[in-house]
Amino acid sequence: MNIKFNSKQRYKSIQGLRSFKDTLPKEAKRILNKKGEIYNNTLDNWKYIVGNELFKVCYPKSFKGSNRVKGSCLNIMVKRGAEVDLEYSKGNIIKKMNAFFGYEVVQSIKLNTFDGIIEKNSKKSPLNATKNKHIKDITDIKNEKVRNSLLELSKLYKKK
Repeated sequence: MNIKFNSKQRYKSIQGLRSFKDTLPKEAKRILNKKGEIYNNTLDNWKYIVGNELFKVCYPKSFKGSNRVKGSCLNIMVKRGAEVDLEYSKGNIIKKMNAFFGYEVVQSIKLNTFDGIIEKNSKKSPLNATKNKHIKDITDIKNEKVRNSLLELSKLYKKK
């Protein structure tokens, strides 16, 4: 491979395939490196940061980078009714996040509530999982083990 100076990139590169990161403009790289990495690591380690109890009722929505006036802020979505628990543990979450990253990443946390209605699957399982014509085909199978296993499978499918 030949080493080539490419005018669209900051550094000399090897001719051939380049990583996606190298093709982005400088400003986009800066934003992704600061905010994107912090938010991504927060999502990956959210259960460790907040614990099992709060993990079930909240998740991070977005991360606003450092502002000179307000500082950096983490927006968290919380199920309605669990706001008080999260409000009391804001300080612990900030401490854990800053300890996890090794520097002061988050200065404040903003809570947004949503209805914690769990949507049930509206799909109904068919009443007759195997139609009569398929049952006739199954009963025509000569191997008893295969025939019985298919009939058991159709019974189990009907139950669900």
